[in-house]
Amino acid sequence: MKRRLKKIFLVTGGVFLSLVGVLCIHIYMVTRPKAPDAHTLVMARIDLRQPITRQDADDITNWMYQQKGIDHVVCNYKMDNIVFTYHPVETNGNDIAEKLRENTGFKNAVRYIPSERELKSGCPVASTSITYKVYSFFRHSL
Repeated sequence: MKRRLKKIFLVTGGVFLSLVGVLCIHIYMVTRPKAPDAHTLVMARIDLRQPITRQDADDITNWMYQQKGIDHVVCNYKMDNIVFTYHPVETNGNDIAEKLRENTGFKNAVRYIPSERELKSGCPVASTSITYKVYSFFRHSL
């Protein structure tokens, strides 16, 4: 009986350690930086800093869809901003904002860049979570 119990503990411990090892490798592979490719999408926001109408929002949306690399556009006329996704290998969010200022009547359009504090507070993996602590441990260890 003692021998059988010892064997169960050894097998259970071995399986547990193996699963922890697989999890560590998975976290490392998923979180390491990689260069954008043709399938990479980036989300950006442009604040117009002037009131717009629903018609303005429709015109902006149509104009944005005509730009190279734009995937999806949402222009919110109530919040006076544009949220869009684009392919970074084809265009740049700053270039889109500049073209919008140059080619339309929205001279106050500015790309919104969140501060470091906003980036940390908006992260779905909060710095107090166990997942983030495991991620930080492996990031600093490897």
